[in-house]
Order: sequence, then C-alpha cells, then structure tokens
Amino acid sequence: MSEDSQRNAVVPVLVPTPAERPYSYSVPDGLSVEPGAIVRVPLGPREVAGIVWDGECDGIDPKKLRPIAEVFDCPPLRPEMRRFIDWVSAYTLSPPGMVARMVLRAPAAFDPEPLVEGLRVTGTTPDRMTDARRRVLDLANDGLGWTRSGLAHAAGVSSTVIEGLRAQGVFETIQLPPRPVVAAPDADYARPELTVGQEEAANRLRLSVAGKAFAVNLLDGVTGSGKTEVYFEAIAEALGQGRQVLVLVPEIALTQQFLARFHDRFGARPAEWHSDLAPRMRERVWRQVAEGGVRVVAGARSALFLPFRDLGLIVADEEHDPAYKQEDRVFYNARDMAVVRGSIGGFPVVLASATPSIESRVNAGQGRYQRLALPARYADAALPAIHAIDMRRSPPARGGFLSPLLVEQIEKTLARGEQSLLFLNRRGYAPLTLCRVCGHRFQCPNCSSWLVEHRFRGQLVCHHCGHSEARPEACPECGTFDHLAACGPGIERIAEEIDRHFPEARVIALSSDLMGGVKRLRLELEAISNGEADIVIGTQLVAKGHHFPNMTLVGVVDADLGLANGDPRAAERTFQLLSQVTGRAGRTGKRSQGFLQTYQPDHPVMQAIVSGDAEAFYQREIEERRKTGLPPFGRLAGVIVSAASRSEAESHARALRRAAAPSKAIEVLGPAEAPLSLVAGRYRFRLLVQGERAAEMQGFLRAMLAAAPRPRGSVRVQVDIDPQSFL
Repeated sequence: MSEDSQRNAVVPVLVPTPAERPYSYSVPDGLSVEPGAIVRVPLGPREVAGIVWDGECDGIDPKKLRPIAEVFDCPPLRPEMRRFIDWVSAYTLSPPGMVARMVLRAPAAFDPEPLVEGLRVTGTTPDRMTDARRRVLDLANDGLGWTRSGLAHAAGVSSTVIEGLRAQGVFETIQLPPRPVVAAPDADYARPELTVGQEEAANRLRLSVAGKAFAVNLLDGVTGSGKTEVYFEAIAEALGQGRQVLVLVPEIALTQQFLARFHDRFGARPAEWHSDLAPRMRERVWRQVAEGGVRVVAGARSALFLPFRDLGLIVADEEHDPAYKQEDRVFYNARDMAVVRGSIGGFPVVLASATPSIESRVNAGQGRYQRLALPARYADAALPAIHAIDMRRSPPARGGFLSPLLVEQIEKTLARGEQSLLFLNRRGYAPLTLCRVCGHRFQCPNCSSWLVEHRFRGQLVCHHCGHSEARPEACPECGTFDHLAACGPGIERIAEEIDRHFPEARVIALSSDLMGGVKRLRLELEAISNGEADIVIGTQLVAKGHHFPNMTLVGVVDADLGLANGDPRAAERTFQLLSQVTGRAGRTGKRSQGFLQTYQPDHPVMQAIVSGDAEAFYQREIEERRKTGLPPFGRLAGVIVSAASRSEAESHARALRRAAAPSKAIEVLGPAEAPLSLVAGRYRFRLLVQGERAAEMQGFLRAMLAAAPRPRGSVRVQVDIDPQSFL
C-alpha cells in the first residue's frame, strides 16, 4: 500500500454489480492493498469479491465506511487490464462492475492452489533390490520430487512398489507445487515446411510480434490455404519471447481439431477456456493464467477477460463469425475488443478468416490493418467448382426438398467412396407444425415464434427461450387425430429424405442441440474426419474451420435462407456462410463440387459464390455500405426496451425517443415492435440509432438515457453498440 493510501486508509473497490462506479471501503490496520488487488468486501448482507480500483477517495472518513474483509493471495490485475475494463464499460455503456464480473468468474481461484504431496529419495538403500525397485530408483535418483502416481507410471510399476520403498525410508514426503493444467509448448517442436506464400505471410507476422508494439494483421486466405499454420508461426515468435498468447475461436466445436493441430506443432496442448469446461478446471486455468504458468489459451469470447500476466499476442480465428458478439448483460464483440486489448497492452493482434468482415476489409484498405493474402490452397489443391441449382427449373419430388440434380451428384460421390455434406441452417425436423383441418399453428407460449419439431425426441421446442412440450397426436384446438403437418425442412427431415434415397449409406446429422452435448459432437466430428460417415447433414457448426479429408461434395439445401430478412448484413453473412461451407470440400486436393439450391440464381451473392469472384462481391458490398452510411462508414446502436406487458414496453420506448436531443449527425428511428416481439414472456420494442462515422454515439445515448424517465417495474433497457442482430 502506498504512503498516500496509508494516510487515507480508504480505497475504491469495483464490485461485480450494476453500480456505475466503485464503492469506498476502509483498509483495516495491518492490511496492505494496491490497485488491482482482489479483495473480499461486505456488500449489503453478503460478502463479495471485488477489485481495488485506481483513483483516490478524498474527504471520506474511514470510520464511516465498512472495512475490507480480506485481501486474497492472488496476483493483482495489471494496469492495462484495469484500463481495458474501463474502456469496455465506457464503449458498451455497461456498468464497470458488470464488466469486472466477467473477470471475477472463478472465485475459488483467488486463493493459491493447494500443494501436492510428493516423494523424494533420502539416500537410504532398500533391504532387497528387485527389477521394479531398481527402475524406480534409477528415475528418482535425480533428486527431484515426484508424485506417487507419476513415479509409478514413469517406472512402469504398481503403486505398492512405491509405498513399500517409502515404508523403508527410501523416500521422504515433501510438498510439491500444483501440477500445471497443460505442459509448456515448445516453439521449435515441429517447425513446418511452408509454401512460398505462407512463408512470406509468416515472416511478416513474426516481424509484427518481434516489434512488441500494437498492430492489427488481417490474415485473409481462401479455405484450405493454411492460415492456421501461418499464425502458428506468430505464436511461436511470442512464445520465444516468453510471453503469453490468446487464441479466440467462435465455437467450442472448433476447439478439438485446433487443439490436435496445436499439439502436433508445439508438442503440447493449449489450455482451454469455454462454457463447457468443468468448474475446477476453470479455476485452475484462471489461476495459472494469472500467475503466468499457462502460456497459451484457446477459448471462446469470454477468454478475452482472463487476467493474463504478460499477454503478447491475440489471434481471432474466423474473425467474421457472429458468435463473437455477446448479447447478454454486457453487449460486446470479442473481435473488436481483442483489437482494443492489443492497443491498450501494446502488442499485435491477428485476425484470420477466409471471408473477412466488411469492417476488417475496409480497415485493411484504409491502412489501419495490414492485410496478408493467401489466395491459393495449400499444395495448389483446387477450390471446389460451385454450381447453382435453379429450383424453379429442377424442383424436388413431391414431399421432398432435394433437387434430383443434387441427389444424382450424391449418388456419384457415394459410388467413388467419397463423402458428401448437406448444409441447412435449421435445427430439428420442421420449423412449423400446423393442423390440416383447422389451421392451428403451434406457437411458443412465451415467445412470438413457432415451435420447432424435433422428431427424434418427440418434442416441439422453442429455440429462443427453451420451452418444450411433447408432440401431441391430436390437434389441441379441434381435437382431430393424425392431421398435424410438419411444414418446411430441418436437418432431421433432410436426414429422413436421404435415408429414403440411400438406405445403405452411413449418415450423421449434426447440430448444436445434439443429444450428448459437446462431447458427442466432438466424437461425431472425429468420426467424419476419419471417414466413418458417407453423408453428413448439418447446420452452421459444420461450416467453419473443420478439415474433412474425404469430403468432395457440398450441397446447400436452402441457399436463400439468410437473405429472407431485413438485416443490413444479410448479403455479407450469406456470402460468408456459403463460402465457408462449400470450402469444406476438396481440401486434400481431390476434385470437388458445391451445389447451391436457390430460387434466386441471379442474386449477387449467388453470382459471387458461383464465379468465385470474392473481390467483386466485397467491392459491391463496400460501396453499398458507403452510400447508405452503414458500418463501417457510419455508426449504429440498438436500444431494446422490454417489459412484462406490451403497453409498458411501448410506453417507455416512446419516452426514450422523446428524450433524444435533436442532432444533425445522429438520427433515432422507431420505436418499433421488434421482429421477435415476445421472448421468454417479455414484450420487446426497438429503437435504432444511426449516426455519422465521427458522431459521438455514446455521449448521445448517455444523454438520452439520462433525460428519459428511469425504468420502473418490469421495464428493462439494453443498449447494443454496433449491433449484429436486429431481431
């Protein structure tokens, strides 16, 4: 604790609540604190963990304040991490305590990990020497400490051999440091042979990391071009400097294949960080990251808030992916915040994608980012030939959803012993169930959305709030039996159709709600990679990053699906998704094809995919954004008002609109009922705030929120800066 702090004996503490500023606490005699220290403090009737914050608490009598209860034996948050929390809070208009809450997600990690009981040789000779004992002593005579199980495993003996030696005094009991969650990676373990293009990009990344200064590198390479191997060289450079690395991935399903590739390159796996991690492992990873023992973390967006001791590089793989946007409590885009964290920490950031976001392409074009292009696949493997199937001319058979042209191509692929992938971004069996007699439609009681039939489970499910109910045999409205009709396809229905066409084929259907969770999903993906499936049917989770060596055909069941809404990013997202999914084919050099079933073959997105002219698409889309003033040439913010009643939500939304000050640079649109007007029993209205690029959006919104009446009753207001979803 500094001399000034000692004189004041009062410090600000940021607690994980929606408070707008830190609270003041007194420092008891005998305690020493510094900014960044993690402490336990009283808050109302309970005690919570908090962070001693920067700044002074002048003029406050310590005797009138509640004291800090405990200072945890934990490395303090570094100054750049505290600045990052403040920055995210100010940018997203979120209370700083709620941002800090994302850092303090592993409370058991604030205390040191317990020491591990181990053994060390004493020099005593056993009364009888056997081959097993000799093997044990040959290993243990290095004088280092061993755990019982580790020594037994290394020597190839049972634990009773070890225990017998300990009983004779050959070993003494000692305390060992906690075991690392992962082994240390070796930057020189298996350096790859890169192509000329890969080596050039890798050298530029190495130089960027070696410079130890902030820079953003956009690694823009076609699917199968070896982007991962290239940014691995940037990771190797950071490891050589003794610094830590964070690799962000958008989906848990992607991590397993990434972990295996990382192990092959560096001889050890990185630590994982995602929602499926066991609580105890989360605590150990958090602690060892803070202490610097974990060198590399591969994780989902929340890994951005881990308390790294010496972070020297962030890689955001599949940087365009919408999954990087969090839309709960603190609304933030992990890709953009990764760039901010690099800027604050003074280290480089790598954004990698086969289909970069429009924002990243514009930033690269304007010189803010360095663009590294990999226009060819590794080993000159050919990209798949893409064809559009005009569904107006080649419609499916009655009751089906697959064009005869696509069915024929699947048959040919099966005959060659190769794999096919059918992509449809709809989970379940059918998106709507209705009664043929009275027209009753099954709708979620809590949301303004239809219930999706999951026939394999016999359930009707809401994909927004999770409500589920058994699929009835009779219509609940008119009581008629056997007249419920499933409308439209989901992947389960496509699997049923495939089974009719190809009853002998090995079929795997994959989606994020697969029974068995992430573990089963990983096993299924591994089975596909090993060639244990003939036809794969999946949602968007099969579109990204996976390497299926024998996949030579990709069919998109409904290529128009993403274009059927008012999202200003609809064209960009559809282009990215279709490019990514068709890119699963032919990655090992085999001749491959992609087929898009579409009713709009002349749409610019379809034309760009079929022609392979990504540059023409980007130029057209960038120019459209420029004309309309949409990001990145303008700024957007969403304000979502929700309440238990429609009238409350609408009334407060209109009050917010009236509170908006006139501005030439910023326009407020709405309020309008949200496309999803009811979610989880709450009615929703939206305002869209659009401004010029230089407009002070956050200041405008703060003033509007301050001038409006405070939300009362069940009313809740959420601000979404740079919205990705408009539902």
